[in-house]
Amino acid sequence: MDASFTPEQDEIRRTLRELLHSRCGPRELRAALDTPAGHDPALWTDLAGRLGLPGLALSEAYGGVGCSATELALACEETGRALAPSPLLATAVLAAPLIGSLGTEAQRADLLPRIAAGTLTAALAVPGPALATALALTGPGDGDWAGGGRAGGVQARRAAGGWRLYGQVDQVLDGHSAGLLVVAAHAGGFARSRTLLFLVPGDAVGVVRVRQTALDATRPQARVQLRDVEAELLGEEGADVPAALSRTGDVAAAVLACEAVGAADRALERTVEYVKQREQFGRAIGSFQAVKHRLADVYVGVQAARSAAYYAAWAVAHGERVGGLALAQALEALRTASAEGIQLHGGIGFTWEHEAHLYFKRAAGDELLFGPVHRLRAYAADTARLFETSGAREVAV
Repeated sequence: MDASFTPEQDEIRRTLRELLHSRCGPRELRAALDTPAGHDPALWTDLAGRLGLPGLALSEAYGGVGCSATELALACEETGRALAPSPLLATAVLAAPLIGSLGTEAQRADLLPRIAAGTLTAALAVPGPALATALALTGPGDGDWAGGGRAGGVQARRAAGGWRLYGQVDQVLDGHSAGLLVVAAHAGGFARSRTLLFLVPGDAVGVVRVRQTALDATRPQARVQLRDVEAELLGEEGADVPAALSRTGDVAAAVLACEAVGAADRALERTVEYVKQREQFGRAIGSFQAVKHRLADVYVGVQAARSAAYYAAWAVAHGERVGGLALAQALEALRTASAEGIQLHGGIGFTWEHEAHLYFKRAAGDELLFGPVHRLRAYAADTARLFETSGAREVAV
């Protein structure tokens, strides 16, 4: 692995950081959160039109830039620093790879160019709090997590000329504003139970979408109800949906790890700036040894998480699955950095007006959606077979 960045990667990071610094400051961020979409449409247009972020990891044959997941992860590190609310995660990290890997040629040719251009946003709708399981981050994704029937979730049934969906999905990232929903639904009844993915326009007849109040306001979520909605099957009926979701999950974990590292780094940076200014007993509190030690521990955690996240982004293209472990380390670093930031900011750190709580909520919200940390690590250990027993003797690692 070459740890240095290419000139193109450095340019992506520099350009994106400059744009977000001027267009997504604290005031602009709060204004965007209060809009119906939960993000600034003008900023999204610039991210898509000027920088091509939605199509960064898409093939040039479909209007994308043709970069790898590494470039997308580095871009998300910068959006994480600013906590920039946008449909990038839901569209480019979760939905687009599934369309690219499972979709028919006609579906790819129709949808991916519009996603790359930023004119179409998409969201992955997974029933219940099962997103991490469906993406094979905290457990094998081959279970009956899609629900259906009495189990809740979404049920798919054949109808004249296609499929119909009925059910409800909670906690859909950007589900209230996405132009396209990629819905996981249970089909086949008990005898031939299986999970399939379906394409549903966001404005289809029978779709009811309501934005929810989320812990992390920078990641808007929605409840989506499907009331006998006409849907199009994504790809072929015999496609290996769990395998595609698992591959998408590993890429998403690497991208999310870089995003969390960016947020942790910014939280630490803001705290260091503050302790240099705040005085107590006639001197800056940053000069106290106890404060230095605490911030040094945070710095070490952030740098270790950055190394793990970069490696995970590189490993995606080399067939090594380490995204879950990198995500666990990055979320832990973000949680520590944001918590220490609130503590060391003193009384102001607990106020609604200050941005410190937004970083802490990002850490907590991501753990609720994609974790928690101990389950990410436990499943990674199970997958690596670290603690298997051989006969009566346990293999100690």
